Amino acid sequence: MKLSIKISSILLAGLFLFGIPSCTNLDEDLYDTIGEDNFFRTEEEFAAALGAAYAGLRDFAFQDTRYWNSNEHSTDEAIAPTRGADWGDGGRWIRLHQHTWGPDDADFNDAWNFLYRGVNTCNRLIYQFENFEGEITNREAIFAELKVLRAFYYYLLCDMFGNVPLVTQFDVPDGFLPTQATRQEVFNFVESEIKNNMAQLSDEKSLLTYGRMTQWVARAILARLYLNAGVYVGAERWQDCIDQCDAIINSGKFNLEANYFANFAVANDASGEAIFAIPYDKKFGPNLRFHLQTLHYLNKETFRLQTTPWNGFCTLAEFYDSYEDDDARKASWLVGPQFNSSGDPLEENGEQLVITKEISSIENAARNEGARLKKFEFETGIDQDMSNDFPVFRYADVLLMKAESLLRLNKPGDALPLVNLVHERADLLPYGSIDLEELYQERGRELAWEVSRRQDMIRFGKWNEAWQFKDAMPGATHLNLFPIPQPQRDANTNLGQNPGY
Repeated sequence: MKLSIKISSILLAGLFLFGIPSCTNLDEDLYDTIGEDNFFRTEEEFAAALGAAYAGLRDFAFQDTRYWNSNEHSTDEAIAPTRGADWGDGGRWIRLHQHTWGPDDADFNDAWNFLYRGVNTCNRLIYQFENFEGEITNREAIFAELKVLRAFYYYLLCDMFGNVPLVTQFDVPDGFLPTQATRQEVFNFVESEIKNNMAQLSDEKSLLTYGRMTQWVARAILARLYLNAGVYVGAERWQDCIDQCDAIINSGKFNLEANYFANFAVANDASGEAIFAIPYDKKFGPNLRFHLQTLHYLNKETFRLQTTPWNGFCTLAEFYDSYEDDDARKASWLVGPQFNSSGDPLEENGEQLVITKEISSIENAARNEGARLKKFEFETGIDQDMSNDFPVFRYADVLLMKAESLLRLNKPGDALPLVNLVHERADLLPYGSIDLEELYQERGRELAWEVSRRQDMIRFGKWNEAWQFKDAMPGATHLNLFPIPQPQRDANTNLGQNPGY
């Protein structure tokens, strides 16, 4: 059982032992009471319930939850063009790509629900643990773990929506409707919660801490928070970002994998780069489905899949061409003639299937257009779900975050060797010099589809520029935040809308 090895069988048991419903949005009873029968009686029950706090993270890259969709399809590295009768979906993919979305778009409401479901689960468990009267080993460490996990969810809410309710209690009055906090207040909460609880977290890097909040995960969250502080709150925190990156680097617990693709293999839980990854398993921890989302229908025969792929997600030719031909990471994308698992050509309409990098139309693309992601290893013979873990924070990202912060502080000489560690790992000659534009491109090539591109585009001033099928939108800074979903505002009159919507 791969998943139980990664997060321990006792955590996995929590997914089944404690299925107390946590509501998903503010138009339901988000804050509820807990019956006496649901309080914990033993330390084993207490520990098992912690699994519920992490189980919800598997929706991070799940298409129906739409967190990943919102953050990737709004950038220049992911697109789902309409292909005849497929992928129209009321124009939602086109609106994401062209930045013409609105408060009624379901993607944002689903992402909001996912994030607040995580907050609510943490709040509920903290409340239940506070009312547990028995003896608990490492009680303070577990409380710290839940509080930092909750801070992680609020970091994502701060990034996407900015001005959101900041709720830290589960036992609230009937009919409770939370008020909005400012983005600054949410930022401050995330920072203080992590700083106040970090010392209580484990400093191990092992299978026992894999996929859980550790001191190193906490520092990675802070590094990202500080990297984007100028966007979030208008105050640059480059040195603070460097300090957090240095703590991770100097720990000696992490290293670049010699092979880039080891980070995305089916069995990638031993990666030396993994600071925080979300464990997935085709049987016990489903919801990662990149093979279905991106591959052409006929690629079912390439990988002997049990389910036909959906022929949807791909990247733009411009993004694909940002890789040098010698860049090992260019193999992240599937293009060219296609074959079955025996090496025979795949044929469509009497001709060999050839995946092109070009996409002719966002509204009526051909079935074979657009480079498909394959940097996550596709296990031969799988059905709907993959067993690869999804890397949220990788060591390569830490090196690049520090390098960017040094460049912003006008220290290119200190940044260069850090970037070259990542660049040379891709079988490329080292840079002789580095600037912010090249670093931006390097981050794109290194971290494609790992949910960093939207942040990068905003931070580097690329977000409102034109790319294929999207017009330039000069001055549309309100698009840096997604709208507060209309269903949430309908349910809670205390919620205002973000400016510009």
